[in-house]
Amino acid sequence: MTARLNLAKPYVVGLFRIVLGLLFTCHGAASLFGVLGGAAGTKGGTVPTGAWPFWYAALIELVAGALVLLGLGTRGAAFLASGSMAYAYFDVHQPSALWPIQNGGELSVMFCWSFLLLVFTGSGAFGLDRLIASRPNAGQETEPSSEPVTA
Repeated sequence: MTARLNLAKPYVVGLFRIVLGLLFTCHGAASLFGVLGGAAGTKGGTVPTGAWPFWYAALIELVAGALVLLGLGTRGAAFLASGSMAYAYFDVHQPSALWPIQNGGELSVMFCWSFLLLVFTGSGAFGLDRLIASRPNAGQETEPSSEPVTA
């Protein structure tokens, strides 16, 4: 039983990463482009460009979410996204009440801890990280040959 669970682990992590990245990307796209209902509290609008911290948070959501979705630079993107959500919780939600259920911060907490999990598990299956890592000579520079080239 344990052996079968271990075989399924990379696929479950990969599917988890895809869903998480898609949801996070949607939040960023809604805030930046006004799609999917727009930014929270704007009735279909967008956050003002450069508005601290909301525009920068939306940019992180869009870019980090897309990278996590694709499984490209997953650990770094997930670390950035996790930190962004921790900031969102402590700066926006926590001052109004201690518990997430009281202050409306459940989504920030869930995103924060989910992305932190990906920092440690990696992209799992279906990620571009794995494709790049499995390529022959991936990340290795080839040294020029010392033998003369003949035509």
